[in-house]
Amino acid sequence: MDITERIAQFLAADGFAVAGASTNREKYGNKVLRCYMQHGKHVVPVNPHAVQVEGLPSVTSVSELPDGIQSLSIITPPQITDKVVEEAIAKGIRNIWMQPGAQSPQSIQRCEDAGLNLIADGSCVLVVMGYHES
Repeated sequence: MDITERIAQFLAADGFAVAGASTNREKYGNKVLRCYMQHGKHVVPVNPHAVQVEGLPSVTSVSELPDGIQSLSIITPPQITDKVVEEAIAKGIRNIWMQPGAQSPQSIQRCEDAGLNLIADGSCVLVVMGYHES
């Protein structure tokens, strides 16, 4: 698949999660969450330190996500991304989008080895979906 097809498959999911969702509205982890919300997507924030983010109940790890989450945006430092990817594979998530700066060679290789639909080429979900500050 080319990148356009990968993105289309990622966005066709019924359920989304944001690993690295932040309570700070200036952080990309918050903007990505709000982007999904702006587009009416079912999204779950993943933040080990918050009970809720932007009014949505948060889970502390990817392994705690409810069933039905098929696409995961990752906005974490690369060393955290490696752990997030392992949890996502164990959870059965099939689509992963690593925001620019979240990628690590190990996590990219792990996704490829697991046969996941991976977007880690520098594409930004905020640009693709057309995020706007609200």
